[in-house]
Amino acid sequence: MRGPGRWWRGKSTPAKFETYTRWSFHFFGVSEILGISLPAVGSLGPGLGGALLTMVTVHAVLCMVTVSRGLDWRRGRRPQPVRLLWTLGSLTAAIGVAALWIAQRGPDHEGVDTTAGAVFGLVLTIGTGILPLGVRDRRRVYAIVAGFSLGAGVACLPLKVPLPAAVLSVVGVFFASGLVAGTALFSVWLLDAVYRLDEARETLARLAVAEERLRFGRDLHDVMGRNLAVIALKAELAVQLARRGRPEAVEQMIEVQRIAQDSQREVREVVRGYREADLSVELTGAQSVLAAAGIDCETRGEADGLPSEVQSALGWVVRETTTNVLRHGDARRCAVELRIAEGRVVLTVENDGAEAVRHGAGGGGSGLAGLRERLRQVDGTLEAGFVRPGVFRVVAEVPLERTNMVSEVTS
Repeated sequence: MRGPGRWWRGKSTPAKFETYTRWSFHFFGVSEILGISLPAVGSLGPGLGGALLTMVTVHAVLCMVTVSRGLDWRRGRRPQPVRLLWTLGSLTAAIGVAALWIAQRGPDHEGVDTTAGAVFGLVLTIGTGILPLGVRDRRRVYAIVAGFSLGAGVACLPLKVPLPAAVLSVVGVFFASGLVAGTALFSVWLLDAVYRLDEARETLARLAVAEERLRFGRDLHDVMGRNLAVIALKAELAVQLARRGRPEAVEQMIEVQRIAQDSQREVREVVRGYREADLSVELTGAQSVLAAAGIDCETRGEADGLPSEVQSALGWVVRETTTNVLRHGDARRCAVELRIAEGRVVLTVENDGAEAVRHGAGGGGSGLAGLRERLRQVDGTLEAGFVRPGVFRVVAEVPLERTNMVSEVTS
């Protein structure tokens, strides 16, 4: 079973913030039950106090459900909870009137007024403040707060509440519920901003991949476009010469063959250049991209002087791990270290977004499988896994002796 710690670490930053927001508002419901419902039984007795306890408990549970449905609606996961909002508003008004009645007509002993006043103020404040989670128009939010505030004053008239107390109720409910409503709206705005930032980070990673594809497409077009145009022109000329029985047609076709072979060689060079990654460029690019995504990235070590095969293989490790951190991780920091030890080049990439990275890059992921295949071409190895809770590390090692020998033979 997954413990609470792993469950929490497994969430992305927006999901964590959303969970925190939900439970912050759920705490209002808990405060209703523990703060005013239970003391009401002691002040009003088991009969009247029990009835008030039941009503406030139902109101608290309804507030929690409204928070969940309202936030889901804000995130586009559910339809607008219209009936739930009307139910919560009606129950809030009913409990407020009941609390006023108890204060004015209830048992005449010490503590009744205080308890009923607490129920009246807290229920109206929390209920009115949570209702705006289910609406978008600001004017409706103002209408909800103003309506319940004025309603609190109107409800005081039939019960012959003194005018100063009625005015104080209107002002108190207006400012208290307005504060809760403003907090709710600000929390929703902040939650939307967190999700948008996370989407922007994913977009940044996709744009980096798209930019590389466009670069490759441009290079390939530059090579093939010109040569294919020449091939088409010379092939057409050879056809015309052949129809006339001219021997120059053979020379033109030989030229077409030569251009086609040159084109094939140039395409291979383009593809080879695309597949080969410059380690120094990749290290600098990783630090820049991660910093733009709000991730603190520290790089140590220099790639100068390393064989091109080593730089290409390790450059792909940096590129792939950086992409995984951007797409799947929830990292706050990432450390990249390049060092030479005992005739081997060791590249270490470590980040603290492990729980989310595991789903995209852990174990047998296709990304790591591709990196292992590249490293095997230079007798390299790749290890990836958790080094401690919440921290994921990728270690790539490539021997220098073998790559130096290959470089000398090929040269």
